[in-house]
Amino acid sequence: MTKANKYTHITHESIPLFIDDDSTILILGSLPSVKSREVGFYYGHPYNRFFKVLSSLFNEEEPIDIDDRKSFLKKHRIALYDVIYECDIISSSDASIKNVIPIDIKSILDRYTNIKTIAINGNKAKHLYDKYLLQIARTYGVKTIYLPSTSPANARMNIDDLIKAYSLIK
Repeated sequence: MTKANKYTHITHESIPLFIDDDSTILILGSLPSVKSREVGFYYGHPYNRFFKVLSSLFNEEEPIDIDDRKSFLKKHRIALYDVIYECDIISSSDASIKNVIPIDIKSILDRYTNIKTIAINGNKAKHLYDKYLLQIARTYGVKTIYLPSTSPANARMNIDDLIKAYSLIK
């Protein structure tokens, strides 16, 4: 196995749950990319369109640095985390993910009772959410919505299509 194809064991300790007591929407991806883990915050790859989409949706300037992104999310009561707490992965390839341990959604929903909607970002996150977390979230009466990935790997969707899809969270 070449170095490029080597599995790395990842835990979510490098980027904690981003949430506060006022959060009403929890957006879950699959797992932070290598670049996000390097910068220490969600959607850190420069070509990921997540913050471009949300800022367009809310008619605001796109937040660039991490502190501005956090302020933007808090202002709009958006929390961020991922479906996966721990797994083995090759680089940032969702297709390579194995040995998944999901997040403890029950503890999150017990603690943050203002969460009314969970939005799932991308197909891999959807598959894993449905497998591990959906039934638990339903017991809390939380609405689940599925959104397309904002990753640069999702080239089939242009920015306008993503903004339209993400309007469900507004």
